[in-house]
Amino acid sequence: MNLNDTLFLFLCTLLVWLMTPGLSLFYGGLVQSKNVLNTVMQSMSAIVVVTFAWIILGFSLGFGSGNRILGDVTYLGLQHVGFNTQADISPHIPLALFMLFQLMFCTIAVSILSGSIAEKMKFIPYLIFVFLWVILVYSPVAHWVWGGGWIDELGAIDYAGGTVVHITSGVSGLVLAIMIGAGKNFDKRPPHNLIITLIGAILVWVGWYGFNVGSALTFDSIAMTSFVNTVIAASAGALGWSVMEHIMKKTTSLIGMLSGMLAGLVAITPAAGFVGYMSAIIIALIGGICCYFAINYIKVKLKYNDALDAFGIHGIGGVVGAILTGVFQSHKVNESVTNGLAFGGGIETVWVQIVAVVVTIIFSGVLTFVIAKVIGLFSALGTDEVEEAQGLDYVVHGERAYFSGEFGERDYFSGELNKFNRRP
Repeated sequence: MNLNDTLFLFLCTLLVWLMTPGLSLFYGGLVQSKNVLNTVMQSMSAIVVVTFAWIILGFSLGFGSGNRILGDVTYLGLQHVGFNTQADISPHIPLALFMLFQLMFCTIAVSILSGSIAEKMKFIPYLIFVFLWVILVYSPVAHWVWGGGWIDELGAIDYAGGTVVHITSGVSGLVLAIMIGAGKNFDKRPPHNLIITLIGAILVWVGWYGFNVGSALTFDSIAMTSFVNTVIAASAGALGWSVMEHIMKKTTSLIGMLSGMLAGLVAITPAAGFVGYMSAIIIALIGGICCYFAINYIKVKLKYNDALDAFGIHGIGGVVGAILTGVFQSHKVNESVTNGLAFGGGIETVWVQIVAVVVTIIFSGVLTFVIAKVIGLFSALGTDEVEEAQGLDYVVHGERAYFSGEFGERDYFSGELNKFNRRP
């Protein structure tokens, strides 16, 4: 066991944990004021629900030896998970610490997913969905990529979760949103508080350094490369988005810059430890531009309501990043990989990435549909008229985020009085 590596991963685990509260604020500022607490609760409750799903069965299915498709029950209920190391997955750090690091990845994936159904899904069915999704969708894909499964054997690579975290959560969020009818009779209002969104974005941005750098499991040249790539990709993604926004709309918005930053971070995540600095800039620029067009044109054309653009940023960004990893991966940067298409490695590196992406999309979409259908047999998934009118904060949680006088709170943009937010 290496003490330095253990302390390093301990810090990175805390940084990745910070991403979920950060994303809760990012999303919270984007919704109507009467639904901000519910939106925050969807992310924060993920910490609770995912923890139990992960320790009971998820970690074992993801990282137990098993077969090419699914892990076994070696670590059921965290048995055999302690301060000991594990030669295959944590050779120089405690297995329990590795388990926690991976738990944070799973938690942020669920938090991302919640953005697609913000303000539109009932809370208890959402919690049930999260528990089942961790076990039936996330854990198998984690095993395919990082647990010795078929994607790993195929030769496809995913440094820190472009496929495992972002594609699964983005696609599942979109399918769930379409199923519950997100967007039907729904008047999309402007964000109620972009300062809260900014604070959340800053926390997510900082946490992402632990997300990518920690995936090396030690602070070596690969970790340093991924650190630099993560820093420059965030800026490149923001630049790509902002330039396109200025060209198409003659404006540069804060939410656009923050969305581009996230798009760049998502795009570089599968490639961070496998590509050089200039390649990282190209990947993030393309990621920012592609996400901009997906949200502002494809989404509008197809008329689906990906409520807070979880699919548009994480799903699309994850697909772009995963495929471009096969283009720009470099043996010079990381000796564990072969050269990609851009460096004379041929088309095979791109082809295996495409196969991994396509199968992950289909698997995530189909399983999400099945899980939601089963839950729908026992409970409605979408919010009812009372919840939509009065707000989920008041009806579901019995709380209000804001008070502004005796007679209630006025909507931040419209000035319309929300009579259900009266001071007690």
